[in-house]
Amino acid sequence: MRILVTGGAGFIGSNLVDTLLQDERVTGVRVLDNLETGARQNIIDCEKDPRFEFREGDIRDYSACLDAATGIDIISHQAALGSVPRSINDPLTTNDVNITGTLNIFTAAREKKIKRVVYAASSSTYGDHPGLPKVEDKIGNPLSPYAVTKYVNELYAQVYTNLYGIELIGLRYFNIFGPRQNPAGPYAAVIPLFAEALLKDQSPVINGDGQHTRDFTYVDNAVQANILALFTNKSEAVNEVYNIACGRKITLNELFEGLKKEAGTSLQPIHGPERKGDVKHSLADISKARRLLGYEPRISVEEGLKRTFQWYKTGLKV
Repeated sequence: MRILVTGGAGFIGSNLVDTLLQDERVTGVRVLDNLETGARQNIIDCEKDPRFEFREGDIRDYSACLDAATGIDIISHQAALGSVPRSINDPLTTNDVNITGTLNIFTAAREKKIKRVVYAASSSTYGDHPGLPKVEDKIGNPLSPYAVTKYVNELYAQVYTNLYGIELIGLRYFNIFGPRQNPAGPYAAVIPLFAEALLKDQSPVINGDGQHTRDFTYVDNAVQANILALFTNKSEAVNEVYNIACGRKITLNELFEGLKKEAGTSLQPIHGPERKGDVKHSLADISKARRLLGYEPRISVEEGLKRTFQWYKTGLKV
C-alpha cells in the first residue's frame, strides 16, 4: 500500500508516519503539508527512508491535492487548523482549511479512484449534548466554528460514501497529547503549555476553576486507531465514525498535579477566566471502536504524561 498522509509533518501526522514506515504492508508514504502548524523537523528522520516522500503544499489548493493523490492507495487525512479559540477569532480561515481543504481531499480521492480515506474528526462535534459518556450517534449543537467544520467533514463523508462509493472512516479525537505537540503560539494545547511553564519554573494558567474534565489520550493510542482504520478488512467497520480516547475523564486540576509530580515542583497554578466555546465535560464511550476496529488504548494518561514530560524536558521541541 502507498499511503498519503496530509498534515504529516504535524503532531499526530508525524507520529503516524513514523509507525507507517515500520509497517511491512506499507510500500510508500507521501506527506502533504504546508508547514503552517507542522514542522520539517518532525519528519527529518523519515527522509532517510527511500519509501518516504515529502511535498510542501496546501490542502486548500485542489491541484496540489490531486497531484499528491496520484499513485496512492489510501489517504490518511490529518491536515486541519485546530483550536477552538483560533476558530472564534478567525472563522473564515478555519472554515477554508477544514471544510474546503477536506472537500478537496475527498474529491481528489474520488477522481484518483482511491478506495479509502481515514480522516481526523473531533470530539467537539458533540457540542452542547449533555450526555456522558459521549456516544457516536448522539450529538448536540456545535459551540464553535471549529466544531462546525469538523461536523461538516462528517456530513460530507457520508454524502461521498453514498454518492461515490468511497470508504470513509472518521476518528473523533479526544484531547490527543504527546511528543511533538507544540507549546509555542497563542493557540497551544493545555498539556504542552503546562509542561513548558513547569520546566521554566513558572505557574501555568488554568482557564476557569480547573474542574473541567477531559478524556486525555496519548498520541500512540490515536496512531493505533489510524492503523486499524487504514487496514481493516471488516465491511461493517468502514463508513463509520469512532470515538478515539481512553474512556476515562480527569479534571484539569488533576492533570496539572500529574505533571507537577513529574516535574518535582511545588508550584501552584494561576486560575484565569473560562474560554469561550469550551465544553465543560468530555468523556468518550469507546466500545464501538473496540468492537469494530479492535481498538484498545494501551498507554494510560499517567504513562503518557510521564513520556510527554520527559520529551519536553530533553528539549526536543518543534
